[in-house]
Amino acid sequence: MKSYTVRRKLHIRSGGQETRKVRRGVAPKRPPGRTPRIAKLMALAIHFDDMVAQGQIEDYATIARLGQVSRARITQIVNLTLLAPDIQEEILFLPQTHRNRDVVSTTALQPLAREPDWQCQREMWVRLKAELPQTASGGTGGEEVQP
Repeated sequence: MKSYTVRRKLHIRSGGQETRKVRRGVAPKRPPGRTPRIAKLMALAIHFDDMVAQGQIEDYATIARLGQVSRARITQIVNLTLLAPDIQEEILFLPQTHRNRDVVSTTALQPLAREPDWQCQREMWVRLKAELPQTASGGTGGEEVQP
């Protein structure tokens, strides 16, 4: 009886809710960085606010129920829409994170969102950015840029 050897390049693909699957070929390269979580939450906050404003969904409690998260968490997220528009824009366009954790979080931004005066928010934002590590491009801090 003859024996045969078969050689193939395989990779296992998994991600999100998908089950792991063996695929032929070389694994696709991952992007070098990832979008900061706070930028994703900012976009989500704007989307939630729009949905409620347009009557597509009754209220934020409904969003919490459908998303299976607490109403308090939805409030934290939607409070990001209380930030001055220029701060929101800056958050949406934060540079990608390449290593470690994101340093800007909802916890850090809640005091800004509670401040009703946008000028005071801007001053608080400048102080917050000054406290962050200055390794990111654009000087907003947070992540290290890979060489």
